[in-house]
Amino acid sequence: MEKINVYDFDKTILPYDSTEAFFRFCLRRHPRAVFPAMRALPYLALMPLRLTSKTRTKEVFYSFLGELPDVDAEVEAFWAENLGRINAWYLAQRRADDLVISASPEFLLRPVAECLGFRLIASRVDRRSGWTLGENCQGEEKVRRLREEYPEVEIAEFYSDSLSDTPLAKLAERAYIVKGEELRPWPEGHGA
Repeated sequence: MEKINVYDFDKTILPYDSTEAFFRFCLRRHPRAVFPAMRALPYLALMPLRLTSKTRTKEVFYSFLGELPDVDAEVEAFWAENLGRINAWYLAQRRADDLVISASPEFLLRPVAECLGFRLIASRVDRRSGWTLGENCQGEEKVRRLREEYPEVEIAEFYSDSLSDTPLAKLAERAYIVKGEELRPWPEGHGA
Protein backbone atom coordinates (compact mmCIF):
# COMPACT_ATOMS: atom_id res chain seq x y z
CA MET A 1 0.00 0.00 0.00
CA GLU A 2 1.44 3.37 -1.08
CA LYS A 3 0.93 6.28 1.33
CA ILE A 4 1.01 9.71 -0.30
CA ASN A 5 -0.02 13.34 0.08
CA VAL A 6 -2.99 14.50 -2.00
CA TYR A 7 -3.80 18.09 -2.94
CA ASP A 8 -6.51 20.12 -4.56
CA PHE A 9 -5.01 22.62 -7.03
CA ASP A 10 -7.02 25.84 -7.35
CA LYS A 11 -6.79 28.14 -4.33
CA THR A 12 -4.60 25.49 -2.72
CA ILE A 13 -1.36 24.96 -4.65
CA LEU A 14 -2.16 27.95 -6.88
CA PRO A 15 -3.56 30.90 -4.89
CA TYR A 16 -6.43 31.48 -7.35
CA ASP A 17 -8.69 29.54 -9.71
CA SER A 18 -6.65 28.48 -12.76
CA THR A 19 -9.67 28.12 -15.05
CA GLU A 20 -10.96 31.62 -14.29
CA ALA A 21 -7.45 33.06 -14.69
CA PHE A 22 -6.97 31.20 -17.99
CA PHE A 23 -10.29 32.54 -19.29
CA ARG A 24 -9.33 36.14 -18.38
CA PHE A 25 -5.91 35.58 -19.99
CA CYS A 26 -7.57 34.34 -23.20
CA LEU A 27 -10.01 37.26 -23.25
CA ARG A 28 -7.12 39.74 -23.28
CA ARG A 29 -5.70 37.98 -26.32
CA HIS A 30 -8.96 36.88 -28.01
CA PRO A 31 -11.83 39.17 -26.92
CA ARG A 32 -14.38 37.29 -29.06
CA ALA A 33 -14.10 34.35 -26.64
CA VAL A 34 -16.46 36.19 -24.30
CA PHE A 35 -19.49 35.52 -26.52
CA PRO A 36 -19.62 31.71 -26.33
CA ALA A 37 -18.73 31.82 -22.61
CA MET A 38 -21.69 34.12 -21.91
CA ARG A 39 -24.04 31.32 -22.93
CA ALA A 40 -23.21 29.73 -19.56
CA LEU A 41 -24.93 32.53 -17.58
CA PRO A 42 -28.45 31.01 -17.73
CA TYR A 43 -26.98 27.66 -16.68
CA LEU A 44 -25.38 29.30 -13.63
CA ALA A 45 -28.83 30.58 -12.64
CA LEU A 46 -30.35 27.10 -13.06
CA MET A 47 -27.71 25.27 -10.98
CA PRO A 48 -29.10 26.23 -7.52
CA LEU A 49 -32.50 24.97 -8.66
CA ARG A 50 -30.88 21.68 -9.71
CA LEU A 51 -32.21 22.12 -13.24
CA THR A 52 -28.74 21.62 -14.68
CA SER A 53 -25.44 20.19 -13.49
CA LYS A 54 -22.10 21.82 -12.83
CA THR A 55 -20.64 19.53 -15.51
CA ARG A 56 -23.10 20.81 -18.14
CA THR A 57 -22.62 24.45 -17.07
CA LYS A 58 -18.86 24.10 -17.42
CA GLU A 59 -19.26 22.49 -20.86
CA VAL A 60 -21.22 25.50 -22.08
CA PHE A 61 -18.65 27.86 -20.55
CA TYR A 62 -15.73 25.94 -22.09
CA SER A 63 -17.21 26.52 -25.55
CA PHE A 64 -15.03 29.68 -25.52
CA LEU A 65 -12.13 27.34 -26.38
CA GLY A 66 -13.49 27.17 -29.93
CA GLU A 67 -12.50 30.84 -30.38
CA LEU A 68 -8.83 30.12 -29.69
CA PRO A 69 -6.66 29.44 -32.75
CA ASP A 70 -4.30 27.14 -30.78
CA VAL A 71 -5.40 26.07 -27.29
CA ASP A 72 -2.07 24.40 -26.50
CA ALA A 73 -0.17 27.60 -27.35
CA GLU A 74 -2.52 29.61 -25.12
CA VAL A 75 -2.01 27.16 -22.24
CA GLU A 76 1.77 27.38 -22.67
CA ALA A 77 1.68 31.21 -22.71
CA PHE A 78 -0.63 31.24 -19.67
CA TRP A 79 1.72 29.11 -17.57
CA ALA A 80 4.72 31.16 -18.71
CA GLU A 81 3.03 34.03 -16.83
CA ASN A 82 1.54 32.07 -13.93
CA LEU A 83 3.83 29.17 -12.98
CA GLY A 84 5.87 31.44 -10.72
CA ARG A 85 2.77 32.06 -8.60
CA ILE A 86 2.61 28.54 -7.12
CA ASN A 87 2.31 28.83 -3.33
CA ALA A 88 5.69 28.73 -1.59
CA TRP A 89 4.44 26.42 1.17
CA TYR A 90 3.70 23.75 -1.47
CA LEU A 91 7.07 24.11 -3.18
CA ALA A 92 8.78 23.73 0.21
CA GLN A 93 7.10 20.41 0.99
CA ARG A 94 6.37 18.84 -2.41
CA ARG A 95 7.37 15.25 -2.97
CA ALA A 96 7.85 13.20 -6.11
CA ASP A 97 4.85 11.00 -5.26
CA ASP A 98 2.35 13.87 -4.72
CA LEU A 99 -1.07 13.51 -6.34
CA VAL A 100 -3.21 16.48 -7.33
CA ILE A 101 -6.93 15.92 -7.84
CA SER A 102 -8.70 18.89 -9.39
CA ALA A 103 -11.96 19.94 -11.03
CA SER A 104 -10.00 22.08 -13.48
CA PRO A 105 -9.42 20.70 -16.98
CA GLU A 106 -6.63 18.18 -17.35
CA PHE A 107 -5.30 19.90 -20.49
CA LEU A 108 -4.83 23.10 -18.47
CA LEU A 109 -3.04 21.49 -15.51
CA ARG A 110 -0.96 18.87 -17.36
CA PRO A 111 1.95 21.31 -18.10
CA VAL A 112 2.18 22.22 -14.39
CA ALA A 113 2.10 18.56 -13.39
CA GLU A 114 4.95 17.83 -15.79
CA CYS A 115 6.96 20.84 -14.64
CA LEU A 116 6.53 20.25 -10.89
CA GLY A 117 6.55 16.47 -11.13
CA PHE A 118 3.23 15.58 -9.46
CA ARG A 119 0.68 13.01 -10.62
CA LEU A 120 -2.63 14.44 -11.80
CA ILE A 121 -6.29 13.52 -11.84
CA ALA A 122 -8.48 16.29 -13.29
CA SER A 123 -11.64 16.87 -15.26
CA ARG A 124 -11.35 15.37 -18.72
CA VAL A 125 -12.30 18.22 -21.04
CA ASP A 126 -11.84 18.20 -24.80
CA ARG A 127 -9.65 21.25 -25.41
CA ARG A 128 -11.27 22.00 -28.76
CA SER A 129 -15.00 21.55 -28.08
CA GLY A 130 -15.13 22.08 -24.31
CA TRP A 131 -17.10 18.87 -23.83
CA THR A 132 -16.43 17.02 -20.60
CA LEU A 133 -15.53 13.37 -21.02
CA GLY A 134 -17.13 12.02 -17.85
CA GLU A 135 -18.18 14.00 -14.79
CA ASN A 136 -16.66 17.20 -13.42
CA CYS A 137 -13.96 16.01 -10.99
CA GLN A 138 -15.34 17.38 -7.72
CA GLY A 139 -16.65 16.05 -4.39
CA GLU A 140 -17.38 12.31 -4.46
CA GLU A 141 -16.17 12.13 -8.09
CA LYS A 142 -12.64 12.87 -6.81
CA VAL A 143 -12.84 9.80 -4.55
CA ARG A 144 -14.21 7.65 -7.38
CA ARG A 145 -11.41 8.73 -9.73
CA LEU A 146 -8.78 8.18 -7.02
CA ARG A 147 -10.02 4.62 -6.41
CA GLU A 148 -10.21 3.94 -10.15
CA GLU A 149 -6.75 5.22 -11.02
CA TYR A 150 -4.80 4.51 -7.82
CA PRO A 151 -6.63 1.72 -5.93
CA GLU A 152 -3.65 0.89 -3.72
CA VAL A 153 -3.09 4.44 -2.44
CA GLU A 154 -3.71 5.63 1.10
CA ILE A 155 -3.76 9.35 1.89
CA ALA A 156 -1.32 10.48 4.57
CA GLU A 157 -2.11 14.20 4.26
CA PHE A 158 -4.75 16.03 2.24
CA TYR A 159 -4.85 19.76 1.43
CA SER A 160 -7.72 21.82 -0.02
CA ASP A 161 -9.29 25.25 0.21
CA SER A 162 -12.85 23.88 0.07
CA LEU A 163 -15.14 21.84 2.30
CA SER A 164 -16.59 20.36 -0.91
CA ASP A 165 -13.48 18.15 -0.74
CA THR A 166 -14.61 16.59 2.55
CA PRO A 167 -15.01 13.14 0.88
CA LEU A 168 -11.22 13.10 0.26
CA ALA A 169 -10.44 14.65 3.65
CA LYS A 170 -12.29 11.76 5.31
CA LEU A 171 -9.87 9.30 3.68
CA ALA A 172 -6.77 11.08 4.99
CA GLU A 173 -4.86 10.49 8.21
CA ARG A 174 -4.52 14.28 8.45
CA ALA A 175 -6.32 16.94 6.43
CA TYR A 176 -5.73 20.67 6.15
CA ILE A 177 -7.85 23.55 4.94
CA VAL A 178 -5.81 26.09 2.99
CA LYS A 179 -6.45 29.84 3.14
CA GLY A 180 -3.72 31.62 1.20
CA GLU A 181 -0.44 30.63 2.84
CA GLU A 182 -2.18 29.50 6.04
CA LEU A 183 -2.77 25.78 6.66
CA ARG A 184 -5.26 24.81 9.39
CA PRO A 185 -6.51 21.42 10.52
CA TRP A 186 -9.66 20.33 8.69
CA PRO A 187 -12.73 21.56 10.62
CA GLU A 188 -14.24 19.17 13.17
CA GLY A 189 -17.15 17.18 11.83
CA HIS A 190 -15.92 17.56 8.23
CA GLY A 191 -13.56 14.65 7.78
CA ALA A 192 -10.11 13.74 9.06
